[in-house]
Amino acid sequence: MPGVLRFTDLELERNEASDLYPVTDATVLDAHGWDLAYWVFLDEDQLDDAIVLLGHTRGAELDDGWEHRPVATDCGDAANRTDDSEASAAFDGQVYVIGSHFGAKRGPLQPARHWFARFPEDALAQYGGRSDAGPIDVHVIRDKLRIHRLVNDALAPLADHLAPVEDRMSEAFIGAARARGEAKGKKWAARLHDGDHAFNIEGAAFRPNGNLLLGLRFPVQLNGAPVLVELAGVPAMFDDGTWPTVVGVWLLQGPGGPEKWTGIRAMTSQGDDVFDLITGNLDAVDKSSLLHDCYPLGKTAVSEHWRFSLKRRVNPGHVKARFVHAFPDGETRVEGLAHGPDDHFVYVVDEDGRVHVKFLAVA
Repeated sequence: MPGVLRFTDLELERNEASDLYPVTDATVLDAHGWDLAYWVFLDEDQLDDAIVLLGHTRGAELDDGWEHRPVATDCGDAANRTDDSEASAAFDGQVYVIGSHFGAKRGPLQPARHWFARFPEDALAQYGGRSDAGPIDVHVIRDKLRIHRLVNDALAPLADHLAPVEDRMSEAFIGAARARGEAKGKKWAARLHDGDHAFNIEGAAFRPNGNLLLGLRFPVQLNGAPVLVELAGVPAMFDDGTWPTVVGVWLLQGPGGPEKWTGIRAMTSQGDDVFDLITGNLDAVDKSSLLHDCYPLGKTAVSEHWRFSLKRRVNPGHVKARFVHAFPDGETRVEGLAHGPDDHFVYVVDEDGRVHVKFLAVA
């Protein structure tokens, strides 16, 4: 799809923006004089300090008039225990934020990254829409490796289709985490099994039926294409404390290749079971990464925008994705996407200590 990217630099104090989601509450827009705004989630800090409002001044040109405001939060008992925000999605008036469920660059898995959170889309209405008037209550559930166990049990029957579990990854991420947990008497240590994948969630979107698709940056298929896991019962986890179940695993066809493994970096829903996603490399290439040491085919992929439809299918399996467009100059750091004005898409990009928000203007 031909087009050019218009962009504006947003010099946030912390780069590492991981995702964004449109603000739907008109009181927020009116209170700040904005015509559109986004919740932006940063992954370098705890969720307590990782939510920012990004707003556009009403009437300004699209590549001008942007400002950002931090949002105070109250995460209750989970305060300062919610590292690495990586994905967001919305359903039935609630915005959900999800931790990566991964670990540091060279391991081990870290329970502080294993969590789900949500808050109402109109959470700021009680303050007249102002972002600086008081904290919003964020309901956090730390799953203590339960989702790790569910996802790995679902991936196990597909082992012949997926990247193999490398011994160094297993020892550094799974074995080391289990040893630490056992030394501290943690029950979650028993949920870590030999042969588990250390998976990394970076995308999420709800289906119309309320099931949540988790887009994995890792693992990927042996053919280099990405993997999605479908969870049922995520809203119920917050409503009544029941744990989700895995409905199945979706194997994308189209992105990546046998010599260019590519994972999911971001997702969003168009409605009607149609989804857009950003694909890219398996880990940052400018940092020491055990994942890249073990899976060098995951280093070279650049950021790309793809689209697929599940067409109300209830039996997970292979699904074809359609290429939408690439990004200029071999961009590799697109971290989020959302619907923007005039049917354009908005992308958030980590780059050189700044957060860039980029717009695709179709030629």
